[in-house]
Amino acid sequence: MTMTPPVDSSLDQPRLEAIARRVKRAFDLVGAVACLVLAAPLIVAAALAIKSSSRGPVFYRQARAGRHGEPFRIWKLRSMCADAEHLRRDLDQANEADGHLFKIRDDPRVTPVGRLLRRWSVDELPQLINVIAGEMSLVGPRPLPLIDSDYTGPSRRRLQCLPGITGLWQVSGRSETTWEEAVQLDLYYVDNWSLSLDLAILARTAVTVLSRRGAY
Repeated sequence: MTMTPPVDSSLDQPRLEAIARRVKRAFDLVGAVACLVLAAPLIVAAALAIKSSSRGPVFYRQARAGRHGEPFRIWKLRSMCADAEHLRRDLDQANEADGHLFKIRDDPRVTPVGRLLRRWSVDELPQLINVIAGEMSLVGPRPLPLIDSDYTGPSRRRLQCLPGITGLWQVSGRSETTWEEAVQLDLYYVDNWSLSLDLAILARTAVTVLSRRGAY
């Protein structure tokens, strides 16, 4: 009598995870290229407005924590004055966020043009380049600046997947959420990822951007 060996479902898990990552990567690549083509005129118009209204580069590149904590440089349209990072130390006492977040509703470093770009999240559009490069995903935990990143405790699990341009944190209040709430939202995403969840978050992102809730 031939015995059929029991199937160890744990052996299939890495294969399923690899397939899921490839599906997500394909979705990101196609989506990012399409969005970048559509957003190109808006990015060019914003770049011209930045260049004509304040000194400094059009783009802002900052080191962020990527998957597994690997650093990468994020692409953003500059919304602050050129020496914003040097001025931050003078504003630490005015920080209105908690945990590892740094937010000031009326940040004096933000330029008039930058305030408009932030209000409509236009400054985030160049991160589509990071998605195409494989450094980010369309949806995922928000990448924090390396100086603000937390690599200890439960929040470390945020680094198990690629950071995203948008995510549960962004569609659940953005700057109005606490650090603890943001971590819990990101961990829920990490533990429950699916393509349908990504699509749902992207749909909610459009509504959030139009409502401008928590954007400053």
